[in-house]
Amino acid sequence: MHSGIYISVPFCRSKCTYCNFASGVFSAGQMGRYVERVGEDIQWLRAHATELGVAMPEIVDSIYMGGGTPSLLPAEELKKLFFAIRQEFKVLPKAEVTVECAPGTLTDEIIQTLVTRGVNRVSLGVQSFVDKEASSVARLHTREKTLSDIDRLRKAGISNINVDLIAGLPHQTRESWEYSLEQAIATGVPHVSVYMLEVDEDSRLGRELIAGGTKYHAHFVPDDDLTADFYEAACERLNAAGIEQYEISNFAREGYESQHNLKYWTRQPYLGFGVDAHSMLPAANGQAESIRLATTHDYDRFFIAADVKASAVGAEQALEESFFLGLRLNRGVDLGRLRQEFGSESKKYGEAITELVEEGLLLHSEGNLRLTNRGRLLSNEVFGRFIGVQKSIVSQTQGPSDLLAR
Repeated sequence: MHSGIYISVPFCRSKCTYCNFASGVFSAGQMGRYVERVGEDIQWLRAHATELGVAMPEIVDSIYMGGGTPSLLPAEELKKLFFAIRQEFKVLPKAEVTVECAPGTLTDEIIQTLVTRGVNRVSLGVQSFVDKEASSVARLHTREKTLSDIDRLRKAGISNINVDLIAGLPHQTRESWEYSLEQAIATGVPHVSVYMLEVDEDSRLGRELIAGGTKYHAHFVPDDDLTADFYEAACERLNAAGIEQYEISNFAREGYESQHNLKYWTRQPYLGFGVDAHSMLPAANGQAESIRLATTHDYDRFFIAADVKASAVGAEQALEESFFLGLRLNRGVDLGRLRQEFGSESKKYGEAITELVEEGLLLHSEGNLRLTNRGRLLSNEVFGRFIGVQKSIVSQTQGPSDLLAR
């Protein structure tokens, strides 16, 4: 059984105003303590797999370090994390190994460490190539620094690079958004992720927007319709440039799709370690379809004791997840395969499917079900017809929110 591994690294140079993740600014001493604890948890999970009811994988074919900003870790701490993984698991030689990095944090020593530890993919949190927009949400890099880091990574041998962009940032206009898209395409990177600004009470900017205030440049945030236009423009421009959409928020040149993130969307096994990390593993006893594990999102509690919550996933929930996650992909959901896997249970959503097709949110063709362009913009509404919003399932990936939820 092959599995992916996700490592949560919750450290940042500064907390972005839009961020609703379990991350923050911490001292170097705390980083070392955290890395040590993650290593202990990797060993702890293998020792307690039986009582948690999971079948532990032995072989790993993808590793993803996200955050936060893993590239903020001292080189020696990064090395310790990779050692802890390889000590407990066999990592395939061709495994996809991704590290999230913020432009401006890639010292020569960090880049060298990434290369020597087998990292072959870097995801850069650019968000905008317009300096005014980036600084308005507390990003500390510039366009020039981003372009320099991309060049330095390539010279070191890492050419599989993703660039993150956010539609809906303060001060963003049609012209500035078009500029960021042009810049992303011009870099020649093989993967681009496009997220629409998420507005909720878990971020400073979100709370200010909900309150109708002006802190954090909230009064310069584009409205819902304009943000939707930005997203649609990104789909058009990136597809035309050969960076084709394969998931709601993700675009790639052929052969450069994120293999690790595809595990989430196709319900393949993965392990998560660190604060607010999640796992999905086969059930060992056959009494459930699979087992989901979740660690605490509280940084302080993480150090007190192993705090892992296990929940069994039965056939009904597995079917719901197959719709919820599978519809994120452009290829959609194969209804024939679901009938084979879940039998008559798969028919229970027939009425919801019919309604969503009639509303122009889903397209049903030759046994395949997928989102329309409008359905992607209103994806949360679509998913809600199949299940209640289960944000924890995809908390290790991101995607555009239903714009009507603002």
